[in-house]
Amino acid sequence: MAISDWPEGERPRERLLRHGANALSDAELLAIFLRTGVRGKSAVELARDLLIEFKGLRKLLCADEKRFCEAKGLGQAKFVQLQASLEMSRRFLRESIEKEGPLSNPNDAEHYLLLKMRDYEKEVFACLFLDTKNRVIAFEELFLGSLHSAEVHPREVLKQAVQHNAHAIILAHNHPSGDVTPSQSDIDITRTLSDALALLELKVLDHFIIGNDVMSLAELGYL
Repeated sequence: MAISDWPEGERPRERLLRHGANALSDAELLAIFLRTGVRGKSAVELARDLLIEFKGLRKLLCADEKRFCEAKGLGQAKFVQLQASLEMSRRFLRESIEKEGPLSNPNDAEHYLLLKMRDYEKEVFACLFLDTKNRVIAFEELFLGSLHSAEVHPREVLKQAVQHNAHAIILAHNHPSGDVTPSQSDIDITRTLSDALALLELKVLDHFIIGNDVMSLAELGYL
């Protein structure tokens, strides 16, 4: 049965307009993106099959072009639409934290870092450089490590902070495993950078670990 033949209260688009996007399941959201199904399957049924095939929404969204286009009901046009949608999300969140600052929009800052860093296969260490009003001046990925660690050089962080005329910094790095539990080396580098930057009267506001979720070392008491 086509979605247009469903009761109005069960159609994904109508449900979104009535109740908001948060009320929809992953399959319903994906069905709206797909717009149409394939022969013998509605868009929702196709979406459910795709979520099973890719083992979840996140892996579907992160699939490369070849893998994405191999799936039934998808293709290059859908891949381009998806990449554009993801990039718009990143830019929207970045504009929010640039305008008001990550402390005014902590959820936006965390969501931005999640979108930007959680799916890297190797560990990456990055910094958000902030101005006097805690607005973002720049986001830079400074160090690339192995699957398990990244070598972080305080001198390079200091150099970039001075170059951007930053007044504060938020540190961030990803755990490719998805586990956001801080290691002892995470704690040590946080304290080392905090002490080094303090010599230039620069404050480290937080250090986020990015994985399946976001962990704040400041909230854990390490800053």
